[in-house]
Amino acid sequence: MQRLISFSLLLVIGLSISGCSLSTTQPQDSKITSLQRLNVDAPARRILDIQTWQTASGTKVFFVQSDELPMLDLQLTFAAGSSQEGAAYGLAQLTNSLIGAGTNKYNADQIAQAFEALGAEFNQGSYRDMAILSLRTLSTAELSQPAVELFAEVITRPNFPVQAIQRVQNQLLASFEQQKKIPSHIANRALFAQLYGTHPYAHPSAGTEQTIPRLKRQQLADFYQTYYNAHNAQLALVGNLTRQDAEAIAEQISRALPQGVAASKTPQPQTPKATHLHIEFPSNQTHILLAQLGIERGHPDYAALFIANQILGGSGFGSRLMEEVREKRGLTYGIYSSFSPMQAQGPFTISVQTRAELSEATLGFVRELLSEYVQNGPTEAELATAKQEFLGSFPLSAASNAAIVGQLGAIGFYDLPLNWLETLMQDVQQLTLEQLNTALRNHIQPDALVVVTVGPSVPQLPLPEPVIRNAQPQGHQH
Repeated sequence: MQRLISFSLLLVIGLSISGCSLSTTQPQDSKITSLQRLNVDAPARRILDIQTWQTASGTKVFFVQSDELPMLDLQLTFAAGSSQEGAAYGLAQLTNSLIGAGTNKYNADQIAQAFEALGAEFNQGSYRDMAILSLRTLSTAELSQPAVELFAEVITRPNFPVQAIQRVQNQLLASFEQQKKIPSHIANRALFAQLYGTHPYAHPSAGTEQTIPRLKRQQLADFYQTYYNAHNAQLALVGNLTRQDAEAIAEQISRALPQGVAASKTPQPQTPKATHLHIEFPSNQTHILLAQLGIERGHPDYAALFIANQILGGSGFGSRLMEEVREKRGLTYGIYSSFSPMQAQGPFTISVQTRAELSEATLGFVRELLSEYVQNGPTEAELATAKQEFLGSFPLSAASNAAIVGQLGAIGFYDLPLNWLETLMQDVQQLTLEQLNTALRNHIQPDALVVVTVGPSVPQLPLPEPVIRNAQPQGHQH
């Protein structure tokens, strides 16, 4: 899944507050702030001064100058995810993974050794919406300049060696065999197929055992030429360099990329009918996934749905689902819910694993809990706690330049306002119970869920009675 992916929502590439310098200061001899003080004080936060422009070759650039560390983080984001590969499932990820496997000038070992000698890191990633190429290097000119030159060589002149393609294909086929033994992988794959049907999000980004062996070098080269171009990219830079330096680096990289056009946006999916697919699997446990289409990135109800989900099942042990399903009924070790917004509507999902003989009772109970939550919503106390936890953790998610560059990449790719992170925090602070409840009822339909269960067919047991925890006896002391 695309950070399902990862996502609880996690603001996916999105839960960070910005910046370069703290907006509040503290005396040098200040002590650790008490938890009680955190409850009442507004969280200190870093404010991004985002500068943006477009290169001569058509690449949009997002830059934040950050002088605290002698580092440069750079990220290119392309609309080159698996939603662009058509029926050649796995083509986007295979192409991305082999950028760095060699150029006409260097082989893979030489590339790795050269980056290592410069103290630089090269990374890549491919998902349903996007593909990413990134560089981290020291910002001193004698190291950053050769690192950027090497990065530009690697990402703009890949030669996709046949032996490397075959090696990765074999690795993927081996991983597919392993995944057949993992019920969570089976469930996730089936869920996306059921939820998205013929939409580009339906198939796994890694491809399938049928499609991967058929992919040829020319297909990789063509996909690269079509989607890894200057007009289909956003470039994010964060680090200890000037605007002039950033402009020079951006022009150097953008000019070296192939010319082309921006990819079309992924269309919205059709709403699927409510279904329940059961997949037989020999196990003592049954994996249960419940899902429906959620929202796309940038939706105005994002803040309300994020907080609503935190209360429902996104906050771990403090969530309603965890309290009711694990703590009171003992049905599972963990149950979680998440919104995973993407360029098109991403999934809203609830996932739980339980004893096979309690799978039907657990599924029915989770449905009841979701229906009750959508109908009645959270309490004022739950909303206040969720806000407090969000606002307390929000500034910590931009603690590094690498985190900030990821946020810039998301802002650019999803065409979000430059002040999106600040606006999100303000929206959460001002969120009312009425707004949250309205968003819940507008976006979650408990009677229209797509359900996938993976496990054995066994005789079923009834739902256990809840455990009533006795109040602590008076006079007991810790």
